[in-house]
Amino acid sequence: MIELYLSKVTETSETEQAGKYYARVSYKQTMGVQEMAHHMAEHNTMFSEGSITGILIDFVKCVREMVLMGNTVKIDNLAIFKATVEANALETLYDAEHDKVASATIGQLAEGQKTGAAVKVIKLLAQSTGDFTRDELKKDAKLAWTDKTKAEIAAAKGESGSATGGGSEQGGSQNGGGTNTGGNTGGGDNNGGGGGGDDSPIDDD
Repeated sequence: MIELYLSKVTETSETEQAGKYYARVSYKQTMGVQEMAHHMAEHNTMFSEGSITGILIDFVKCVREMVLMGNTVKIDNLAIFKATVEANALETLYDAEHDKVASATIGQLAEGQKTGAAVKVIKLLAQSTGDFTRDELKKDAKLAWTDKTKAEIAAAKGESGSATGGGSEQGGSQNGGGTNTGGNTGGGDNNGGGGGGDDSPIDDD
């Protein structure tokens, strides 16, 4: 069950979202390798929690190794991991005036530079796949308000005399919410765009 709360954009915000409410995920806890190993060991597996922990740690190291070698790593029904770059805008491949060529390195271009480091920053990209695509999540996800948000909705209903939607659990995603867009991992915040963003920038494959 995914619990949601409502976040109101400040009234003084100079955007069209000012004063509007957007649904956000209320995360219960962060599950690390140890916690996942403990959870997996409870699924009547023949492997001990310690064995699972070791396998997961090695798996993470190997995924990192493969990504840094320029490979994509597809974990069926979860995600595809790969490296991506944010590039600098190079005007030319070779600047004769400064005897400088485009280089496959990471860095910032100084003001007035026509060429140099081709990459501004390198990032890890995760794309959902199989049972974790947007359509599959829409079918499988169960949503509910947090107790605090239910109380806030009930209070608003009592004050205005009109119901505001969403007191009960529902499957699928909230209408008007943001979509998963390709981008960077590590953005696990509930950052909102015009319609309220999703939790992570994961694309479907």
